This record gives sequence, C-alpha cells and structure tokens, in this order.
Amino acid sequence: MFLTNHAHVLLCVVRDPQARLRDVAEQVGITERAAQRIVADLVEAGYLERTRDGRRNRYRLHPDLPLRHPMDRDTAIGQLVALLTGIDIRSGDVA
Repeated sequence: MFLTNHAHVLLCVVRDPQARLRDVAEQVGITERAAQRIVADLVEAGYLERTRDGRRNRYRLHPDLPLRHPMDRDTAIGQLVALLTGIDIRSGDVA
C-alpha cells in the first residue's frame, strides 16, 4: 500500500465530513478504535476540527496547514487532499 491509514482516514472524512467512524474504519480496513485514535491524532495535529452536529460529529479540514515531514513542509495538506480526491478544499468545508 502506498498511503498510510492516517491518509486514508483523512480522505474518508474529507469526502464525507459527517461520516461515522464505524463506516470509516470499514472502508479503510481497520478497527473502529483505530479510526478513533487516528482522528484524535489528526485533530490534535490541527489538520481536522471536530464539532458536534446533533448526534454526530462533523469534521472540517484546515487545508492551509503544512505537511509535517521536513521534505514536504512546502506542501499544504489541502493541496495533497485535492490531488488525491479532485476536491477543491480551499475553505476546509467540503460537504
């Protein structure tokens, strides 16, 4: 596989900002607990913002944050997501 589970989870929630983590986990092929941990990592790193929307969580991408690896710091996460999904993510709102 070329992409990490973190990248796959991120792409899932970008495509469906109200996705249930159970569904994300199934799509990625990981446990629900692993999906929860990955989303928590992405929120802690600042790439995602999580808000409550009724009984569900809604996720918003912060597209201007740079990737963390020194080789990739000139690339914003939104650029990578746009490349992989074809979705223009300038504002972070993708629904």
